[in-house]
Amino acid sequence: MSVRAMARLRAEPDGRDGTALPLLVSDGPLALRRTRSPQAAYARVTVVGAMSAPLNGDRLAIEADIADGAHLTVDAAAATVALPGPRPDTGPSTYGVDLTVGEGAVLHWLPEQLVSAHGSDLHQTTRVRLAPTGRLLLREEQILGRHGEPTGALTTRLTVHRAGRPLLDQQLAYGPGAPGGWDGPAVLGGHRAVGQLLLADPAFEDAPLPARLLGPTAALTPLAGPAVLVTAVAADARLLRGVLDGAMRELLEGLKADHDAG
Repeated sequence: MSVRAMARLRAEPDGRDGTALPLLVSDGPLALRRTRSPQAAYARVTVVGAMSAPLNGDRLAIEADIADGAHLTVDAAAATVALPGPRPDTGPSTYGVDLTVGEGAVLHWLPEQLVSAHGSDLHQTTRVRLAPTGRLLLREEQILGRHGEPTGALTTRLTVHRAGRPLLDQQLAYGPGAPGGWDGPAVLGGHRAVGQLLLADPAFEDAPLPARLLGPTAALTPLAGPAVLVTAVAADARLLRGVLDGAMRELLEGLKADHDAG
């Protein structure tokens, strides 16, 4: 039997230089838990998988509303593994993420990797609505197959609107049914881990970053708006995380230095 589940959360300023969570609703395999944050001004929510999901045919969704002035980090306790399920006729699973970031709000959306197991078929969509003075740090990582197995079918789409205007609209497809060449030298080149790191911050309006390579398999690209996108491929999840973590540290330290200098 397929699972239908939606988890919801809302973050608001608590009036004491912190952030409260007046809404935190878990559902099915999507268990949301408030966890300790290393940053006093930030609330932190960790997604804890309560069961194996998504299986083919499941419909999962998370909605997060970060109100004006709130600061929130969302992470996960473990990787999400897309699995084929017990029946071959259930169709693809879907996993939708819907994020709203208000004026002066900050969202760090940092889930663990998404693993596409052999035989699975997952369509994942992430939609973000970002206010003009909102800030966003978003990481996505896809691991194509567990150790020693081929990948499943995976389609992901990331759409970000800032102030009602498109900032990024990117769709990727891998595995059975994907357009030809997805594993060729112009795309993955045989790598099995791929990731994106998006940082949107009003500070980039006055000091945009130039496009550049971040090693042999990663690149930083400025977007047509106050944002940068880091894309990377790697042989495995550990190497991919190392590249993205290095880029994240460099970008955040650069923004902090610019803020302190101002």
